[in-house]
Amino acid sequence: MPRVNVTVDGVEYSDEVEPRTLLVHHLRERLGKVGTVVGCDTSNCGACTVLLDGRSVKSCSVLAIQADGRSVTTIEGLAAADGTLHPVQQAFHEAHALQCGFCTPGMILAACDLLRENPAPSEAEVREGLEGNLCRCTGYQNIVTAVQAAAATAAGLTSAAPA
Repeated sequence: MPRVNVTVDGVEYSDEVEPRTLLVHHLRERLGKVGTVVGCDTSNCGACTVLLDGRSVKSCSVLAIQADGRSVTTIEGLAAADGTLHPVQQAFHEAHALQCGFCTPGMILAACDLLRENPAPSEAEVREGLEGNLCRCTGYQNIVTAVQAAAATAAGLTSAAPA
């Protein structure tokens, strides 16, 4: 079996993996990163989104061996070491941008990548940027509000998220 060397949430791992193992299954089953959700297994829902070298990917469409030598950030690794939430996580909390929470990890990581590429997105740009991530509960408005609030926080502006 091939060996995969990957840094996940700042920790280096070296594991033998079956060549067909999906990154989502490697993260959950071998590394215990259960915040990465298995949704559809067809890359349609985005629940399994992680950051691979800082860019959002649906981990159900990436083989674990494709992550060899790369860095993965999961929802568990997004907050600071002292437990302080990442600005996007904090904005989702403050804007009530979740209901059941199933899509939330993938949505947050996709939003992080969106804000990396576009630090001040319009409502339409947020909706377009997150279109590969499905939410069955919220209607998306609070998610859009949260992403824009996180952008405002990062820009040093007052949060637009409702209290």
